[in-house]
Amino acid sequence: MSDGWLRLDPRTVLVTAAVMAGVAGGAGLPVLFGLAGGMPWWQALGWVVAGAVVLVAGGAGADYVRWRRTRYRIGPERAELHTGLLLVKRRSLALERIRSVDLTANPLLRILGLVKVRIGTGEHSGGGESTLELDPVSRAEGERLRRELLARAAAEAPGTHREGELAALDPGWIRYAPVSFVAPLLGGAAAGAVMQVSEWFGVQGEVIDWIADRFRDTPVFWVVVVLATGALVAGAVGALGLWVEMWFNYRLEREPGGTLRVRRGLFTSRSISIEERRLRGVELVEPLGVRLFGAARVDAVATGLADEEEDEHTDRKTLLPPAPRAVADEVAALVLRESGAPTSAPLTPHPPAARRRRLRWAFTAALPAPAILAVLGLLLSEVLLYVAAACAAVFLPLAVLLALDAYRSLGHGIDGDYLLARSGTVRRGTVALQRCGVIGWTVKQSWFQRRAGLVTLTVTTAAGDGAYSVYDADGQEGLDFASRAVPGLLEPFLERDA
Repeated sequence: MSDGWLRLDPRTVLVTAAVMAGVAGGAGLPVLFGLAGGMPWWQALGWVVAGAVVLVAGGAGADYVRWRRTRYRIGPERAELHTGLLLVKRRSLALERIRSVDLTANPLLRILGLVKVRIGTGEHSGGGESTLELDPVSRAEGERLRRELLARAAAEAPGTHREGELAALDPGWIRYAPVSFVAPLLGGAAAGAVMQVSEWFGVQGEVIDWIADRFRDTPVFWVVVVLATGALVAGAVGALGLWVEMWFNYRLEREPGGTLRVRRGLFTSRSISIEERRLRGVELVEPLGVRLFGAARVDAVATGLADEEEDEHTDRKTLLPPAPRAVADEVAALVLRESGAPTSAPLTPHPPAARRRRLRWAFTAALPAPAILAVLGLLLSEVLLYVAAACAAVFLPLAVLLALDAYRSLGHGIDGDYLLARSGTVRRGTVALQRCGVIGWTVKQSWFQRRAGLVTLTVTTAAGDGAYSVYDADGQEGLDFASRAVPGLLEPFLERDA
């Protein structure tokens, strides 16, 4: 095209036709079985094939119009995208504002040598106005765009810092996949999928009867245990498969000019770029199951990622998958260009009053269910009394253990240029935030906290989640910590004793 305007790759029509064919096949099979019960199979097949042809042709035709009406160009000052038929959209981004160029390719795109390019500024704005998406272009064109848009002169940071590869996949890290929270969710999804598919084929009753026959003389307790174990095993297998798909061929690299690049994926390949000028710190995340095995993952705390994740994968900020804690600390130090990881610095513990608050919350959460069952047992049946006792024996100790762990996880501190805050038990997170990235503090103190001499401090920033809290710190020590972390920001609101 003239004036530097380019089109998307024309094979996008082929991609859409293939996707529509898959949708038609998946939807047509249960419809075919349903129609075959009321008419000859050849007639039912004809209706299904006709519907599939209409669906594929309609989808491909619509995408052809989109391709014809879409064009883009990279000018000396702006990246521009024009698209639309009835509602024409003309959007552009200043090159100096572009902070990320991410490449994604699902299996079909990879087979055809295509990628989807997402260009972002890292700014928070509604309606996706801070991003441009080219879907799809050739892989060579995607790499060219990424290099061209991210190329910029950058002054070298003082000292010697590693460039090139910062981390690479260790196959042994797969051992952390089955202990993630994904495993039980996938197990439940697998059980639901079995019931849904059996319903499509009209054999759900037979499936239920077959399961009932296997456990005809088995006590209900052991039926629940066996089925739950089976679901967990299926979930663990699914978690292993999901881990391989997400993290196969993982590499974290620092490119010249100050860009962090994460590449990963087995079937769907992903290339995610984060400009280091956007980086305000890192967060060391330790979900409970992973933490029990001494592992953690590293997330970037960078401007704009939360907004971009609304339309994309929520793992875009992950720089390192769950790995041994020592590896996570090393990667955090390399990413921040520090000699040591701030996330491993000692933290100030919180007062015993914070532990008592968590124990009270634990009893408040765990006691109602056994108490209600006990009352119902006294009114209705002794069986409910035994159920109440069992619930109390299981839930109360568990709640106490989680409360004590939540207290041990509390901590805050300052390490050089970084403010540190740690909290959580089911998901423990330790954030190392650049002190220069703090834009405000929020001080909260409930009536109960005032009586206990505690305070909750929330630091606000334009990066990451936007706010990170220091829960139930000692009142005076917490205010002193906030004052030392960002001198001059909180002092006008503090009342000092004469």
